[in-house]
Amino acid sequence: MSETQQFLFKAETKQLLNILIHSLYKEREVFLRELLSNASDALNRLRFETVTNRDVLDPNAELKIHITADKEARTLTVHDTGIGMTHDEVIENLGTIAQSGARKFIEATKDKNTDLSKVIGQFGVGFYSVFMVAEWVRVTSRSFKKDSKAVTWYATGEDTYQIGDADMSERGTKIEIKLKEDASEFSEEYRLKNIIHKHSDYIGFPIYIGEDNTAVNKQTSLWRTSKQEVTEEQYKEFYRQTTLDFEDPLLHVHISTDAPVQLYALLYIPGKAERGIFSLRKDDGLKLYTRNILIDEYNKDLLPEYLRFVQGVVDSEDLPLNVSRETVQSSGLMPKLKKVLTNQVMRELENLAKNDAKKYEIFWKEFGVYLKQGIAASPADVETISPLLRFKTNLNPEPWSSLADYVSRMKDGQKEIYYIVGEDPKSVLRSPHLDYFHSQGTEVLLLTDPMDSFMLMGLHKYKEYDLKNVANADVEQMPKSQEQAEDKIPEADFSSLVDIFKKVLGERVTDVRASHRLVQSVARLADADASANSELQRVYKYLGKEYEIPKKVLELNASHPSLKNLLKLEANSELQTIIIEQIYENALLIEGLHPDPSSMASRVQQIIEAALQK
Repeated sequence: MSETQQFLFKAETKQLLNILIHSLYKEREVFLRELLSNASDALNRLRFETVTNRDVLDPNAELKIHITADKEARTLTVHDTGIGMTHDEVIENLGTIAQSGARKFIEATKDKNTDLSKVIGQFGVGFYSVFMVAEWVRVTSRSFKKDSKAVTWYATGEDTYQIGDADMSERGTKIEIKLKEDASEFSEEYRLKNIIHKHSDYIGFPIYIGEDNTAVNKQTSLWRTSKQEVTEEQYKEFYRQTTLDFEDPLLHVHISTDAPVQLYALLYIPGKAERGIFSLRKDDGLKLYTRNILIDEYNKDLLPEYLRFVQGVVDSEDLPLNVSRETVQSSGLMPKLKKVLTNQVMRELENLAKNDAKKYEIFWKEFGVYLKQGIAASPADVETISPLLRFKTNLNPEPWSSLADYVSRMKDGQKEIYYIVGEDPKSVLRSPHLDYFHSQGTEVLLLTDPMDSFMLMGLHKYKEYDLKNVANADVEQMPKSQEQAEDKIPEADFSSLVDIFKKVLGERVTDVRASHRLVQSVARLADADASANSELQRVYKYLGKEYEIPKKVLELNASHPSLKNLLKLEANSELQTIIIEQIYENALLIEGLHPDPSSMASRVQQIIEAALQK
């Protein structure tokens, strides 16, 4: 090296190098990803230059990246035929670093739980990650400009670096690395190939290793290939390769757009919600690429939480990937990408529901709970999600119905969508709250999934129709026939019975009264306050929060045989008391509010014994 000059690193760069060299990383292999991404950038920049300028050094040289490793000498070389650098550009790119990027990276290192290897590239410190594995690094480069001279840069990660002239006839940049003893694995060709397949398989230029003239990377990414050129089997094969899920996906979404953002994406909805034991994907999130280079294995910012089951790849050239790049999040691009991806996935789900009801039913059974969560957690998305919801109803308990299906079957004059919340599909059909609606032939949504109570916190309306819990719905008093009127317990006797119920139940209920809507059932619990939120009561229960049985009104069916027979028992007798207790706790059980159903067993046994003795 002739005319070598020595320079001091700036203070922040020294601090950054110290962190990189002495910190422990989960994935030191990331240094190769960063070097290859820089090489890819250099090749892309040359390709762009030659569109308008053919007067470059080595105009016919193959655009490629060549890696050589010497296991004995413990060296690794990464050589590209890209745009190269001049003397001043080497100082600018390697001798200094964007101060804001360095500062933010150093701030990030203060969080001991941060996996720094995943954020290296986001703060403009990509090249410096080589010092995680290097004793020393020598960069030799020659610019594409014909009159340029080769220059070399040398550093050991200490306080200084050296720059001098070099002998290099061809255009491009060569990075020579002396590996640390504990980093000798990176001189093994099989290890280098594994890293390339994981992080850099889709770089658009051939990557050669050693003497092999066959590129080790795929170069052409399926998501950047025209839809017309991809077969159904290729889509399935790519899904299997990236997830090791050998069950076909329910749906794939292939996106290619230039506005409002430049974006390529290939997304999949798996066949099942549960990951298999051999699944490659150990976490939620999409693979995020920029210009075919993987920068995040599990990105959770590209789709809303309620679509976290979606698998696949997103690639955008609008994301910055170079030595001076800032965090992806701070670019303002992520919200735009998220909006495009979310809209497209939701549109494809709507099409699936419309065109293939059977397949959509499979989707709903596996992933419906996620959409319900979205209703609860994302108020702004309720209108988008609600058409995708599916329900069983009292009049159609087997097939799944959408809210649009329900509305199309509404009775003339009906202004509300009715629903009932229960513990399971079979018992909810026996709920006393449905007596009136069964008798009128009115359809009611059956909500028996624990997540339904959370969903109702956000789902109050569909189009112009309010959703109404049948337990609190205002209904007209059912007309009584002469026979039914005569069948009722006389008013004086019923009043005495109400007093007995109040005495036995005490403060557990706010009132006991006659019901004008019960037909088959003996009793029901109604909210004492019309504004009470019964869904919120269930949410507290499911969350295991401190929970008290809400005090409700007990309504009794004055025509029910059980109550008539109850009046025949000795007043205030033990049997009469335990039957009243059981009627109340049965109502609690049907509501899904009973705190300890097993506690009823001894009382039921007493009632059985009394019945047998009689």
